Amino acid sequence: MPTPAAAYPTPPPLAAVLARRKPLVNPHKFVAERLTRLQRVAVWITDHVGSMGFFLLIAGWTFLWLSWNLLAPAALQFDPPMAFVFWLFISNVMQILLMPLIMVGQNVQGARSDARAEHDLDINVKAEEEIEVILRHLEYQNTLILAMHSKLGLTGDEIAAPPPS
Repeated sequence: MPTPAAAYPTPPPLAAVLARRKPLVNPHKFVAERLTRLQRVAVWITDHVGSMGFFLLIAGWTFLWLSWNLLAPAALQFDPPMAFVFWLFISNVMQILLMPLIMVGQNVQGARSDARAEHDLDINVKAEEEIEVILRHLEYQNTLILAMHSKLGLTGDEIAAPPPS
């Protein structure tokens, strides 16, 4: 014999579930609002230095500089032959200085990813709670239907039988 419907607690109404919801937060906006000025500069540098445009600019400049100083007449060359070693030194210093900035920018971008993951977790937790409420409602409805069938004195065979034609 099925358990009477009164034995099950009534599930919370949908309005109560919706009232418990916290508003969703945009993780990109959340992280962007908390960046310091130096972090914004680091992100800007990371975005621009880590692009093909910047690479092509540096490669083009280096090619033009080397070509001019190797192929132009001696009177028009603006760097003596030893300047190439100096250019290599300067480019290494640039790499050494840019690397920390790029790393800082990547850390900030990683914080964005962490915020996005946290946001996804919040949504998943909310979905799980709502699914649980739906399951409770379905279980409650099932017990009510079984109680009605029991009260009417219907058996499972009578319920499953096709209607008379």
